[in-house]
Amino acid sequence: MATFDVIIVGGGPGGYVAAIKGGQLGLKVAIVEKDNVGGVCLNWGCIPTKTLLKSAKVYETFKHAKDYGIDVQDGSFAVNFPEMIKRKDGVVRRLTGGVAGLLKKNGVTLLKGYGEVTSATTVKVGEEEHTAKNIILATGATPILPPLPGVKEGYERGFVLTSKEILDLKEQPKELVIVGGGVIGQEFATVFNAIGTKVTIIERMDKILVPVDDEIRTLFHKKMEKDGVTILTSASVTAITETGVTYEKEGQTVTVAADKVLMAVGMRPNVNSFASLNLAMEKSGVQVNEFMQTSTPNVYAIGDVIGKYMLAHVASHAGLVAIQHISGDSHMKMDFKVIPSGIYTFPEIAMVGLTEQEAKAQGLNYKVSTFPLIANGKAMGENEKEGLIKVIASQPYNEIIGVHIYSVTATEMITEASLAINLEATAEELAHTIHPHPTLSEMMMEAGFGILDKPIHF
Repeated sequence: MATFDVIIVGGGPGGYVAAIKGGQLGLKVAIVEKDNVGGVCLNWGCIPTKTLLKSAKVYETFKHAKDYGIDVQDGSFAVNFPEMIKRKDGVVRRLTGGVAGLLKKNGVTLLKGYGEVTSATTVKVGEEEHTAKNIILATGATPILPPLPGVKEGYERGFVLTSKEILDLKEQPKELVIVGGGVIGQEFATVFNAIGTKVTIIERMDKILVPVDDEIRTLFHKKMEKDGVTILTSASVTAITETGVTYEKEGQTVTVAADKVLMAVGMRPNVNSFASLNLAMEKSGVQVNEFMQTSTPNVYAIGDVIGKYMLAHVASHAGLVAIQHISGDSHMKMDFKVIPSGIYTFPEIAMVGLTEQEAKAQGLNYKVSTFPLIANGKAMGENEKEGLIKVIASQPYNEIIGVHIYSVTATEMITEASLAINLEATAEELAHTIHPHPTLSEMMMEAGFGILDKPIHF
């Protein structure tokens, strides 16, 4: 038995960031992980999907080489799917190895195995029990397999996949059906459609990407269909067959053929390992306060297990809040009101703050300004003309309350908007901040001017 100041159960982006910071603060920290450190994000989520997306983007650029004045002489370029997967695996290995090195560098003890929390101060790993003054639950979430006819059998024979298994395919599917029109579904649809797989998305809601601003979603939906993706909304999957997916839409029952089926219907928090604690729960997951404390004060919960925002950067920040509080520093508090998020499609979608439909539903007095990529010099030069930026400002003081970007590198630009909302910045401050030229970020300045009067270049 070993005793620690903190035991962190789960080595994902919430857990390992908390562990590293705890070591830097001089705490005696242990982290429990049954798989590779890095969690879903590094191993089966953020990093591997973005690596595949880059490969798909390179292939797409090759297909349009002529648009850039480049002649491909023999036209012999092609997708090498096994090499795409191999490259992805190499990136993952390097990053997970880097995290393991940082944990060691900062004096964190890595306990390999499944961590069962048997009390508010005890964690059992294998046959060994370890005690700690504090425990951080960072157990993450698992893809949901809905209890539909044929799903279990399809999963067992490798026909039905989750976001984890699809990353280790040996061959590129010719026909892929994705059940679920959320973020995960759209990102995989983007990858496989770009490299030539026939993709069909089936969504039971009347629209895809429900949390996204309506204006942005409409543009994205049209772009995906223009690129060849079939999107079926208001369609309910009823069964998985031997060779496809059966769904009902407008009273009709239809079966669509597939080589593989991706179940992308959501994630479920992993709570079994600490069930004996009987913590207070919410519908989404574990209930926490602003310091990430659960109903048992020396037990903290961060990341996907609380279910509020299943995003790696939210988990990491929550981990910092928790470990700072454990160290005796209460100045950091978790604020879920300003959470930036990104969807890594072609083009990307990024957002922070209120959507226009949310502002309208709250009865706010607001003004909207949009600026299209086609009016931006850098976008034209790079032949990335699809998209726009949308800024929402409350009236009468022009405070920025929402920013939505549909653009190449949108996920890189959204941080400026997050800072603006955090600092309660106004459209004047956004417009009067000098932005470098030529950059896509100038669209933020232009949209600011649009709130005040009119954009300069549109």
